[in-house]
This record gives sequence, structure tokens and C-alpha cells, in this order.
Amino acid sequence: MLTLASRLRALDDATLRRTIDIRAVSPTGIRDFFDLAEALLEPDAIQRVLARLDRATLSVLAVAGELSQGLEVGTDAAPSLFDLAQRLSELAGSPVDVAEVAGRAAELDSLMLARLADGRFSPYAAVAAQLLTWPDQGLPTALELASTPSPAALASVDNTDARFTDRLAAERAFAAVSSIAELVTELAREPARELSRGGLGLPDTKRLAAVMGVDLESAPAFVATAARAELIAQCEGYWNETGTGEAWLLESTARRWATLAEAWQAALPPDVRGILARRPGVSWGDVLRNFVAWLYPAGGQWMDDRVTEFAGDAELIGITAHQTTSSAGAAVLAGDLEAAVATMAASLPATGGAVYLQNDLSIVSPGPLAPSIDTRLRGLADVESRELALSYRITATSVNRALAAGETAETLLEFLRTVSLTGIPQPVDYLIRESAARYGRVRVGPADDVESPAQAYVQSDDAALLSTIAVDQTLASLGLIPAAESRLTSRFPSDVVFWALSDARYPVAAEDATHEIVHLRRHQLARVAPKDAPDPAVALVETLRAADGGEGQAADAWLARQLDSAIKAKQTVVVSIAMPGGVVVDYLLEPASVGGGRFRARDRRADIERTLPLSSIISITPAP
Repeated sequence: MLTLASRLRALDDATLRRTIDIRAVSPTGIRDFFDLAEALLEPDAIQRVLARLDRATLSVLAVAGELSQGLEVGTDAAPSLFDLAQRLSELAGSPVDVAEVAGRAAELDSLMLARLADGRFSPYAAVAAQLLTWPDQGLPTALELASTPSPAALASVDNTDARFTDRLAAERAFAAVSSIAELVTELAREPARELSRGGLGLPDTKRLAAVMGVDLESAPAFVATAARAELIAQCEGYWNETGTGEAWLLESTARRWATLAEAWQAALPPDVRGILARRPGVSWGDVLRNFVAWLYPAGGQWMDDRVTEFAGDAELIGITAHQTTSSAGAAVLAGDLEAAVATMAASLPATGGAVYLQNDLSIVSPGPLAPSIDTRLRGLADVESRELALSYRITATSVNRALAAGETAETLLEFLRTVSLTGIPQPVDYLIRESAARYGRVRVGPADDVESPAQAYVQSDDAALLSTIAVDQTLASLGLIPAAESRLTSRFPSDVVFWALSDARYPVAAEDATHEIVHLRRHQLARVAPKDAPDPAVALVETLRAADGGEGQAADAWLARQLDSAIKAKQTVVVSIAMPGGVVVDYLLEPASVGGGRFRARDRRADIERTLPLSSIISITPAP
């Protein structure tokens, strides 16, 4: 432990923080570098990091442990990289490259599991001891790690099955993109609350599942997929659309899918990314799980769960189909996103830009619409059917919503002319023009009297309409109070009053303090903000540096630590003391206490009590 503590103390702050992070060290109870070294060499801490190492890296560590038995870490007697490569070649029955061994030794060195210096490599004693316990846990020995061949390669499927896989993957990709588009749109309309214990409440989950057209159990997976791509985010306890999500809705289906696939690929842990098939037509399934179990022999349930999670998401968005890599999915795994987009675009259903306008104010799409057209139709009409052929319905409320977003009768009618295969029916034309003529008959704005408790006003030149609003029971919660012949006031902000009147289907417009019409957004976009929680590794490094008193104090602290361990274990030790004149005397002592730079112990040979200075101690070794 002294060797590791001294090594940790010599690291620069950045490397020390990285070590604390990658070893997931808890700062609790760590006061100095000896505590940190002890935490890193605890059996549970060692096993946690070994569980994340692949077989080849573990082989280097285990074989080095066998060749280093009885040797001090980092000494000239430690095995060289050439020795390790030679021994690994003997065990594997095939040549092992020294450069490969050097790379894996450097990784183990950075994990503070071993020491690599001057071409020689040896694990710390506690690490070697932990590996020796593996056979009792059903885990492989050094011989088994190095000599057990990999299981059969991932199975390939024939060309017919591969074509079927690509078609099915495209169907799943289209379904996922469509469902997530509905999710983003719905959350822009009405956010969903995140429970304090995590996850969405049942009412919101049911609402979102119904909108997406998926099973209730599948809804959380779609929410997680959208959140990973930053299309939605939590804001003040609610899931809402982000600016990225708003722009994503206007992209092509293939580009929408690419965003989801890129986020999935970026979120893959390196240990998982390295074992997934990067060519099409390769079956994952049980063969993959067997390969993972061989590659990460100590990974256990932890690694299996990671593969299960990302394999499930891969199925969801069409990276795979029936646990077989699709052509587009293979391109994603290989890091060629543009090739993946081109492959997927060729298999996705073609989108159109034409619809049928009906006299009953409905709009029917004969097939999937281009996202930009679908988004604009949703702005002026309500979605009635979310099947492959979408249908919408224009209502006075939906037209008023479009007008509130900045549209005019002319822009709406011009848009419909460009997309309608049946022209514009007279009822549609009349409804849009009539709604536009009525729009703004009621105005809502911020109150300008700073001494009044009112925050907003409702104003209209139509006295009868204003009287109706004043007695409307659905608006009673606003507490509307007559303030003038053509004005009501409310103690609520103007945006709250505006949306309440809009929901009640009044022809309301919002205006600012200068009485100019403004276009409100019902829910603000959520912002994906980086977590600003303090880094515990930074605080721990500061603690360690503050407690470090230099080489002399570190040496005394190490001696005190050894004596404390002997006291707790009631162990007799041999203490070598430097006497005046350069003479070294060995005492057989049973330590009793340490403090103030001195220690008190019982001399077992002379049967007397001695008090000796820590500064005179040369070495402490367990009694034979």
C-alpha cells in the first residue's frame, strides 16, 4: 500500500482526478493518500474494476501476477513485457504480440491495478490475491483466461433473410420516428410531469402512449429514446419539447431517423460498442450473449444488462430486426452515418405533399406526408387519425390557433391551394375567412396600472361578448372583474388569461404594452442544460493535497499506519531502530499506542515497555 500511496501522491491533479473517476472512488472516509490507496486495493473495489476488463487484458494481469509472486511491485525482478508475451503465447498456443501486451499493461497501470515501469510489469499484491480467489467464485484462472478460445463467431444469415431484415428494420425505423414525432408534438402542446421518484405518472403515460399509438409498457422506451437525442428534456419537473426537437420535426424522415441512430450510437459504452457486429446480416441473440460472457468473464449480470438495454433500443429504431443487424444499422455501428441515412432512405416509405380537402372540413392524406407539410397542417387543423394515411379536421379553434401563431387568412388559404388535390371547398374557405375576421375581437394584454393588483386585462368593443366572458363559469378561476365599459381585469398574468380564453374558444388575441398583437407560445421550450453539480473528485483532490505535509510527514504517516494495523490485529512486529552512531537495533515489539511522533510498545524479549520516536524507525516487518 505504501508503494501505491507514494505513486498517487506523485500524480498531477488532472491524472489524480481521472484515477478517482475511473475507479469510482467514494470520498467518504478518505483523509489522505494512504486512505485512497487502501480504498483502491479493497477486494470489492478491485473486483468492480476487474468486472469491466476484457479477457485479453485480464490474461496479462493474471499471468503477470503468477510471474511476480513474492516480488516487490516495480522492482527490476518483475517480469518484462517480453516475458509476459512469451508466457501468454505458450498458454494460448499462438503468438502474442509484445506491443499488444504493452498496450494492455499501460491500461492496467492507469487503473492503478499494477505498475509498469522501464518495460517491467507487476500487479499490486492485493490485485494478484484477488485473482487467486477467482476459481472459488467460478471465474477463470490465468491458464483459462489465456487459453480458452472464443466461442463461434456471430452467425450470418442468408441473403433472403438479410433483405427481410432490412425491410423489417425500415418499418420499425419509420414507426419509431412517427411515434416520437407524435410524442414531441404532444409534449409541446401539454408537458408531462416527472414523478419525484422518477418516471412519468400513469395518466401522462397513458396519454402519451395513446398519442404515439404504442403499448403502455413501451411508452417509457420511446421517451428515453427521444430524451437521449435531446428532442425533449425536463424543465422544472416537466418533460417538454426542446429547440432541437422543434427543428427535428421539420426534417425528412431519414434525417429524423439519423438523429435517433446517432444518439444511440454515441451513448453506447465503449465496452459494448466494441463487441457489436459492424456488418449487415449478422445475428445477435444468444450467440452474442455467449460471446459477451467469454469476452468479459467477470462481467456477469452487469454486462448482460448493458447489452440487453442497448439491444432493445436497437430493435426499437431499426438498427436491428429480430436481433439481426440491418444494413443501415451496420453503417451506424461502423460510424458512417451518411451511408446509413442513404440506405435507410431507400427503404422508408415515400412521403408526399398532396392531400384531399373535404366539404366536411376534413383533410385526408393518401400516404405519409413530408414532415414540413405535416407540421404546418397540424398548426391549422386537429389530427383525427394517426395511421399511415393521416386525417385532420379544421375547426374554428384550430384556425384561431394558427392565427395566434402568426398565420393570416391569406397565408393559410395559399398553403392549402399548394397541397390540395381537390381545391379549397367553400366551407373551408368560409371558415378560415370568418375566423380571421373574428380573430382579435377580444384582446388580452398586461395591466398597465402598477398600483392595481391586476396583472392582465381583457378588452373588447363587443359589449355582449365581453359580458358573456364575464359570466362564463369555465373562466371563473381567472377572477375577472369589470374595470371599465369595455375592459375586465384579472390577477393572473396575461398569458394565463389568454390561453384560458383560447381554450374556451373565444376569438382572442394577445397584445403587448403598446397594443400590438403578439404571438404567444403556450409552453416554453425546454433547455438541455449541463449538470452543474460539484465534481466530488475535485473536492477529494483538494482534501488530499491539503492533508499532504511533504515527504517526511508522509513517511511518518505510513509508519503510524503500519503500527495502527499491528495494534488492531494485536500483532507482534520487528521494528528496526537507528541508534546514535549509526547502529541499527531490532526490537520484537507489541505496539500499544501511537501519537505525537512517538509510539509505545511492549518489548517481548526484555518484557518491558518502551517509548520510541517514529523518526528513528527504519522498517517495520511482521514477526516470524
